[in-house]
Amino acid sequence: MLTLLIGALATGVVGCEDTTSGSPTTSSSTTAAQALFNPCTEIPDDALRGAGVDPATEEPGIAGVPQSGWEICNWEGSRYFVSVFTTARTVSDFENKPGNVDFRDVTVAGRAGRQFKVEGASKDLLCDVLFPARQGVIQLRVSNKASINNLEEPCATLYRVGGAIVPVLPQ
Repeated sequence: MLTLLIGALATGVVGCEDTTSGSPTTSSSTTAAQALFNPCTEIPDDALRGAGVDPATEEPGIAGVPQSGWEICNWEGSRYFVSVFTTARTVSDFENKPGNVDFRDVTVAGRAGRQFKVEGASKDLLCDVLFPARQGVIQLRVSNKASINNLEEPCATLYRVGGAIVPVLPQ
């Protein structure tokens, strides 16, 4: 499962890089990356517990590795993982990325966002919602644990989890 989660997380991050003459580049400067909301340090433990995840399971980056142009943090609950990604990219960047599908407007905890899924084997285990913010985008992801039976639909879980996390995210 960890390999599946890491692969799915990497798909969301690596796939959004800009390209110039076929070479990957980043669209945000070091200064912009430093200004990103850091979910590991700025989401309170009470909000995480309210979302059903254990603050002690915090893992920054992807498998502990920071990603240039992103702030990423992941936490584990008994039936799912919650991940929060922040980037200077736009919702349009995500909509134009091949493999991101099923976009629709949603409201989570009173905040408008764009829900989508990532194509592939984990599609039925993941749900993502993008929230536009001054700094770019904040992405909330719920990843159901593949080893658990009778799982709630991941987007239903995300809406419930979002009730605790979305109110603490910057606009």
